[in-house]
Amino acid sequence: MATKLNEIIQYLDEQLQPGLFSDYCPNGLQVEGKHEVCKVVTGVTASQALIDAAIKAGADLILVHHGFFWKGENSCITGIKKRRIQALLAHDISLLAYHLPLDAHPLWGNNVQLAERLGLSVTGNLEPTNPRSIGLVGELPASTSAEMLCDNIAQALGRQPQLIVGGEHSIKTVGWCTGAAQGYIDKAIALGLDAFISGEISEPTVHSARENGIHYIAAGHHATERYGVQALGAALQSRFGLDYQFIEIENPV
Repeated sequence: MATKLNEIIQYLDEQLQPGLFSDYCPNGLQVEGKHEVCKVVTGVTASQALIDAAIKAGADLILVHHGFFWKGENSCITGIKKRRIQALLAHDISLLAYHLPLDAHPLWGNNVQLAERLGLSVTGNLEPTNPRSIGLVGELPASTSAEMLCDNIAQALGRQPQLIVGGEHSIKTVGWCTGAAQGYIDKAIALGLDAFISGEISEPTVHSARENGIHYIAAGHHATERYGVQALGAALQSRFGLDYQFIEIENPV
């Protein structure tokens, strides 16, 4: 069933409310293709590999978490950016990207979707006074060791996370924020949580976890942010009757 591109954009903008976020990139339509959409492909990042796979799959629209035109990068359309955009335009494929709005969404967001896969019950926000907090706070069904939680995450995400042990205590309360959110460990420390989970890790994070007595798990940027676009794609399929496919492009980071 064909749906007009502008109807899809209007629906997503209404649901995700990108105007409420001060983001590092433009949210919404980044590259315009054909005005009617029959097939949507979702993926984490608008890499050349994803674009090529979407072309092969017959996509009219690609929906990603990591799109183009990031703040601070060279704005010239050269190199890999030129090749990616050229491929989209040559095949009349639109590119939609939602970054922080997708992280934060209470139903389809990366953080709430990750919680479902890890068996975490959401009890609040990592930034309690911020109505648009990206990270979440929650609890495990029962206390567990840091090593056991790490093993459970590895099984759920299909990737071995990196564990930094922050003491001998067990884990019941957890804070988490997907992607490159290692700096949010300070917010978890301030809340007195037992553990903090993010996607990436930095060198200072190790010392912060050890010296503040909080377990830290880096579960992978890509691995923790696969699920928001899948939930969003399924929502579009349900809403508009579109053909939908998630394409996984392996990324070890």
